[in-house]
Amino acid sequence: MSTVLVVDDDAHIRASLRRTLAFEGYQVREAADGIGALARAAEDPPDVVILDLMLPGMDGVEVCRRLRQAGDVPILMLTARDATAQRVRGLDAGADDYLVKPFAKDELLARLRALLRRRTPGQAPRTYRVGDLTMDERSRQVRRGERPVELTPREYDLLHYLIARPGEVVPHATLRAAVWGYQDGRVLDVYVGYLRAKLEAAGEPRLLHTVRGFGYVLRP
Repeated sequence: MSTVLVVDDDAHIRASLRRTLAFEGYQVREAADGIGALARAAEDPPDVVILDLMLPGMDGVEVCRRLRQAGDVPILMLTARDATAQRVRGLDAGADDYLVKPFAKDELLARLRALLRRRTPGQAPRTYRVGDLTMDERSRQVRRGERPVELTPREYDLLHYLIARPGEVVPHATLRAAVWGYQDGRVLDVYVGYLRAKLEAAGEPRLLHTVRGFGYVLRP
């Protein structure tokens, strides 16, 4: 049974999420502010965090940053409809996904399932290589030559899907469904940009290529 930490200063939202998540079989922990969230996460590490962007005192971006420094727990950030700049800050701080308020319960649950899938045990760990890029599943380490590449959990998932299919052009819709579990194309574009920036940070040649109008491919 997966544990979800719900962080929101609105008691009504916390209560609604608690009922929805408990009905689906999740164990639910709650915090009303950033300090409380960090304390709860340290005391009882959750499997996934639902984190409101607008919190009193320490805001959601700072909470996200500190959670990410402490580990790789998946983070779903809740944002206001007009908070585009804040959403970008949240993603930059390490959030794996975001959901705009008000949201449908089914969409929330679908996104949680997508976040938790990366923690599901699978086949024996492998090491992948494309050009000078390597990924070790056992340690979750990614390197470009000798240079370590630090990725967020969602960036890792996206790269993992592509590096496991070297030279294969993967359609946009396939990537969105496999990595996020839904069809929002905007977040895929954002994460491809993040991956490219990190993979090419030292001036290395491009490995993640766009096939215009179709998808993406990882190849030298």
